[in-house]
Amino acid sequence: MTITQLKYVLALVEYGSFTAAAAHCNVKQPSLSMQIQKLEDELDTKIFNRSKKPIQLTPIGEKIVTQAKLIINESSRIVDIIEQQKGYVGGDFKLGVLPSILSTLVPIFIHHFTVNNPKVNLFVEELSLEDIIQKLNAGHIDAALVSTPLNNEMIKERVLYYEPLVGVISNHHILKDKECLKPSDIHENELIVSNDSFCNIINNFVENNANNEPVKFKINNLDSLISLAVQGVGVTIVPYLHSLKFKEEYQENFKMFEEPVPAREVSLVYHKTQLKMQIIEVLKSSIDMLIRGKIPFQDVKIIPPKK
Repeated sequence: MTITQLKYVLALVEYGSFTAAAAHCNVKQPSLSMQIQKLEDELDTKIFNRSKKPIQLTPIGEKIVTQAKLIINESSRIVDIIEQQKGYVGGDFKLGVLPSILSTLVPIFIHHFTVNNPKVNLFVEELSLEDIIQKLNAGHIDAALVSTPLNNEMIKERVLYYEPLVGVISNHHILKDKECLKPSDIHENELIVSNDSFCNIINNFVENNANNEPVKFKINNLDSLISLAVQGVGVTIVPYLHSLKFKEEYQENFKMFEEPVPAREVSLVYHKTQLKMQIIEVLKSSIDMLIRGKIPFQDVKIIPPKK
């Protein structure tokens, strides 16, 4: 039994076909098939039911895959252990980021981080919250920038900042002259939200303060929602950092809420078995230093991303 054989098994499980799994592993399909067959012969058991389309695991195969994931994850951490002991800050680092965080936070720290940590190969991937959790648990990404708390015992959270939520209304709206909004004002408005994970926070906020169901647009672009709200299609809510992108153009359209201001908690999260802690620490330090002063200090009420 080899680590390579186990990796081939996991690839076949993930991609569902020998052709796709071989392409992912950068090997020829016959070679991957042969190695999996050799493993089955050695174990004297069938891991896959090849008569099913797509290919399926046998009952014993499911148990083997569970153990294979543990073996692969632990074997890949040997290099991490050595680098941790040496205090080395370098190597590949895969960072998942929510769409509503990617366009505002990443530009703030990415240049500073890469210039000051040239040995780190940082890969940033835009992902949904569900995909981030799945990929953290599978070891496909090393860390992520998300709204918290997640209340997941397998994932550690390092809070970076508390970001107020900002209302966006048109110049013709009944609330246009209000300096600050109250949460109860949302009862009187048609709320439009995007179809992504940031919508979960708004739904939680609305459920506590309104009886109407938000109208969802099947877009993940907060810029488009702002434009719709400014044009009078409805009212939307965006993170504070995102509102800064349009501060000059739409200054009168952005409305803060009264204290305690509804806000989201943004954190750097990683699996509890993660060993690339040197990179995580310098990444957090870089964000901490650069985000300081960009968000006004206020009395806030954290709106969680999930119930």
